Amino acid sequence: MRRHRVHTQQALAVNARVVIRGKPAHYLGRVLRLAVGDVIVLFNGDGHDYLAELVQAGKAEFSLSVLEQLPAVPEAGLRISVVQAISRGERMDQTLQKCTELGAADFLPLNSERVEVKLGQDKLIKRVEHWQGVVVSACEQSGRAVVPKVHHPVSFREWIATDQGACRLVLTPGAEKSLAGVTFSNPVELVIGPEGGFSESEMEWVAARGVQTVSLGPRVLRTETAAPAAVAVIQALAGDFAL
Repeated sequence: MRRHRVHTQQALAVNARVVIRGKPAHYLGRVLRLAVGDVIVLFNGDGHDYLAELVQAGKAEFSLSVLEQLPAVPEAGLRISVVQAISRGERMDQTLQKCTELGAADFLPLNSERVEVKLGQDKLIKRVEHWQGVVVSACEQSGRAVVPKVHHPVSFREWIATDQGACRLVLTPGAEKSLAGVTFSNPVELVIGPEGGFSESEMEWVAARGVQTVSLGPRVLRTETAAPAAVAVIQALAGDFAL
């Protein structure tokens, strides 16, 4: 039987006592309606799952005892970083959620010329915290025990100027090469533009830096659809979906 998984930022080890408060406590009490003696799985991003038993239940907090360390779902062999032009509201959430479920390693939100979302510093910090919460929830659902990080957004030029040796791929409708024809090296940076695509000047920077442009076939996908579709293709080609 599949057990419910809950994320915590606390250290986890066999025989440790963990106290859950806030939204996770509401989920345990009001949604799952756990009782003393029930067991769930905890994870904190260290790459392991932990079986834990509820030993004390209150109105606002739950105390659990860690029983054992469990084998966790293995991470993908190919490290895929998703460099995603910032999109509005649920579109960005959908990209983060689905790419996390599909095994993306981390996320770099991108401010390009045609990005319509303009955020001040305070709102930006809150938005990144929200995005990280979306990723954590996707890990709870998908069984991942390593939590991908959502980095602080950067401009297109900041990204293009920072080359750390990854296999950089910019999804571009009409590109001569298909994503399915790429020979991948590890790691991969998958770059997705905004709804209106990258500007001509930005694509000139891509060409000048020798970054590969690739297509996903004859159809033009929405920005929130493109990244999950591309991650799925890459994972399939790399063998991550093999049984």
